[in-house]
Amino acid sequence: MNLFRKMTGQTRYVVSRIFVHLSGAEAVPILGILNQVGREAIENDGDLEVMGEGLVRICQNILQLKTYWQSASNEGEVFWNEEEAGDYVNELFTDSAQRYLSEPEFETNEDPLSLPVTDNVIIMITVAFTGENDEIETDLANLEALEQGLKALINLNYQERLKAIQIHFSPARFGDQLTEDQILLNFAELIPL
Repeated sequence: MNLFRKMTGQTRYVVSRIFVHLSGAEAVPILGILNQVGREAIENDGDLEVMGEGLVRICQNILQLKTYWQSASNEGEVFWNEEEAGDYVNELFTDSAQRYLSEPEFETNEDPLSLPVTDNVIIMITVAFTGENDEIETDLANLEALEQGLKALINLNYQERLKAIQIHFSPARFGDQLTEDQILLNFAELIPL
């Protein structure tokens, strides 16, 4: 069946969302990188190349913080129609944006040093790409698989196969708290690593 689809020239689109939960005050500075990438994306009207560079920075930072990985989860679908893939990307965007404390506020006058520090950060990465990728199209709820999946995201960017990139995170602002109870309630799909 795959051979037939390749012969007819159909493109395979994969839409995937990855959740990574980091725990520990040492992991919280990633919020600065996440907000910086968000600002750059807005300033560049969501330009895919800029978003790709931001995705690489975020994935590299998550990989460096492996000691603080607490739990993870992923989901995705395969499409043979670009419009259907786009609809699913929009569906995941809406769901991620409605998650607890996942809306950043880029204009803040508060001194970040005077704000309480959360012990938990959850990053939601949604991508759409063409072709196949075994490292992403698998269960990422174990340390080795998640590490390989994050590296695969970086490679997809360099291979110019990414068609959509979305990053959400909770809490989205310094000073907001994300408690264990809020995680259980709002991110029930997370699986301990």
